[in-house]
Amino acid sequence: MRLFDILGPIMVGPSSSHTAGAVRIGLTARKLLGEAPVHADISPHGSFALTGHGHGTDCALIAGLLGMQPDDLRIPNSYALAEQEGLSFTFSTVQIRNAHPNTARLQLTGASGRTLDVVAESIGGGRIRVSSIDGIEANFSGEHNTLIVHNQDTPGHVAAVTSALMQRHVNIATMQLFRNAQGGYAVMILECDQPIPTDIEQWLSHIDGIQKITIFNQEDPS
Repeated sequence: MRLFDILGPIMVGPSSSHTAGAVRIGLTARKLLGEAPVHADISPHGSFALTGHGHGTDCALIAGLLGMQPDDLRIPNSYALAEQEGLSFTFSTVQIRNAHPNTARLQLTGASGRTLDVVAESIGGGRIRVSSIDGIEANFSGEHNTLIVHNQDTPGHVAAVTSALMQRHVNIATMQLFRNAQGGYAVMILECDQPIPTDIEQWLSHIDGIQKITIFNQEDPS
């Protein structure tokens, strides 16, 4: 166990799980979208749905979508700030089978029309786990530089992605592959030791069968 797990994060709000974790869920979803969202349909599950309002979970999720960190003093005012920044949103509770009690589903739309459907869990101490992206199973924390590639499940895509990272001297720490069916829709999640160069998106997007690329670097200002 890490010291951080005992003491918890520096944060605004009463609960590391319901507040700090919720901010990180919103912030991670914003980064995965790749731009500022203009609309969000937010569906809390379990404890998030039952006690979230009292813990400020709703304000925390919106704050993360606005790009705030868990220690931002503006978190309690996130509803008003969202209106100022042009972010509209809805809340409706949901039951997600076998989900962690502190789970939220966020369906986002960005200004460019780009969309994202993400399910994430607050697992304690302000830490989170992304469990689904666009309906495909996932499993990553958002604590590392991460490349996410959506593609058709056909031969050659894994080799193309790993080769592109090798040519840019980016070392892969972990790699996970998910798909909805053989030959169907697939997602690669690669956590990396170095920041992922942004030019890799344009290079990979020309490959037939690759549908969507998301770069999640820790130093991103958003």
